[in-house]
Amino acid sequence: MVKIIFKLLALTTLCLSQAAYALTSVTASIDNNPVMSNESIVLTVVADDSVDRDDLDTSPLLTDFIVARTEVSSQTSMVNFKTSRTTRWQIVLIPRNRGDLTIPPLNIDGHYSQAINVEVIEQGSTGSAKQQDIFISAELSSNDVYVQQLVTLTIKLHVGVQLQRGSLTEPNLTGATIEQIGKDQETDGIVNGKRYRIIERTYAITPEQSGEFTLDTPMFSGDIMVQSKRRSGFLSFGETKPVNVLGDKLTLKVRPIPENYPLDANNSWLPSELLTLHQEWQPDATEFKVGEPITRTVTLTAAGLGKAQLPKIIMNAPVGLKVYPDQAETHANLTKERLISQKRQNFALVASHAGEYILPKITIAWWNTVTNKFQQAVLPQQTITVKENPNAPQTSAGNINPVSQGDINTPLNNSQTTAPTVEPIIIEKVSYLQWVFLALWLFTAIAWILHVNILKRSVKARPNSNGTASVNNHYLALMAACKKNNAEQALSLIVPWSNSLLSADIAENVTLSATVELINDSAFTCEINVVQQHLYGKDSAKASWLGSNLLKIIQRINTAGLETNKNSTFTLNPS
Repeated sequence: MVKIIFKLLALTTLCLSQAAYALTSVTASIDNNPVMSNESIVLTVVADDSVDRDDLDTSPLLTDFIVARTEVSSQTSMVNFKTSRTTRWQIVLIPRNRGDLTIPPLNIDGHYSQAINVEVIEQGSTGSAKQQDIFISAELSSNDVYVQQLVTLTIKLHVGVQLQRGSLTEPNLTGATIEQIGKDQETDGIVNGKRYRIIERTYAITPEQSGEFTLDTPMFSGDIMVQSKRRSGFLSFGETKPVNVLGDKLTLKVRPIPENYPLDANNSWLPSELLTLHQEWQPDATEFKVGEPITRTVTLTAAGLGKAQLPKIIMNAPVGLKVYPDQAETHANLTKERLISQKRQNFALVASHAGEYILPKITIAWWNTVTNKFQQAVLPQQTITVKENPNAPQTSAGNINPVSQGDINTPLNNSQTTAPTVEPIIIEKVSYLQWVFLALWLFTAIAWILHVNILKRSVKARPNSNGTASVNNHYLALMAACKKNNAEQALSLIVPWSNSLLSADIAENVTLSATVELINDSAFTCEINVVQQHLYGKDSAKASWLGSNLLKIIQRINTAGLETNKNSTFTLNPS
């Protein structure tokens, strides 16, 4: 019963206090005056009652200020059954202009706060009592560029107070792509006698439209530690203050593509400070051999262009020379506020026959943004000499004696041939020698016919119309995989390569183990184990494989050929 009475008295007191208490005043204050340009101030608005957060209309502030963020809190206290409530708004404002500005009265349910005059001064002016605790500096690598010409924006955030948290927004430019380059760099520096922690960030900006634009630099938003008015000693820095800092706006003039630039299907628009082409050859020689892959590496270097803007490198080749391009590698580095991009392209060339080949020149058109002139980067026309490969297998019809072949295929008809008259030799006592000579002649003819048939089958298995060294595609691909250190591709080509060396009367291998058993070479077997360990071993991700050893072994085996046991047969295990 006592508890019920107590609850009723408390409820009655609460209802009476609520009925007697209502919103009566709205006050406003700022934390700093005067304020420096691009530096934020905190406007605090307090209502002496519990009201909704949306009851405060902040739209009148937008005329002279940027409203960065707003925080709302409510507090209720009861002392001697007397209840008091307050609602507090903390509004971070950034002045739009310099000079004398006014924070207008703000309305909450018909109650207005007082107006506040704010003086905004320039950093470093005579009226500034102290330096800024936090400020942003921004710089463009160039304020006058061409469309699609890359320009770098360097942002430096100077922090001279203890920072609890903070973040930077992204810069904004109409009609442009913006991308951060690299990671933030942090250093210490002294500006006008005050030490700052400097955080540097770089952006790559590529304008896609011509005209004059205004670049909005990033805005810093965070909380800093401030000295509490209610504490002292080592606990004096127990409170935080919201801070927003805005960098200066920058102007950028973007020029259109010049009218005298030959823009067509062969020439793309490439504005750059410097663009070069460079080539390398492997092996490093002036003469090459038939069937051996030749690697030509072309490197394109450009200053002031992003990786995505680098054009495709196209290499044409004459008849008789096949070109196999690899996937291009691109990377970019920032050097002295200039972005340097590179594209590296490898081309594998294989000649089908000996001779001299003329490689056409490679030309890339670009616009020099320093001299404002059209230029071309050129790799000049080049002639390479390809010689016969003495290590390649030879198949030539010239090995057959045409006279002997004619004797075999031509019927023995005395009426159709003109032969000198020879007096017959009559052997009376040893006439059995005639049959011996006849038997020997027949045996020789049959052996020669069998030899010609076997030779024809060999030529059919390895056709070559020119009578030069035949080119084995599997062998060339295997050598190229070894030179590129591509273990997986090299292992997959072992079986096709070995099958290409087998003669027509021997069954082809279908497994790697059968190939290793057929070749029966200890060095080859050891190297195959190394490749498999690299691909499937526990430490395969850490190790790197070099194909030079396997390349030497397959070249030796390919030159010597496969010596198989004629008495042995190869069968496929059905299990």
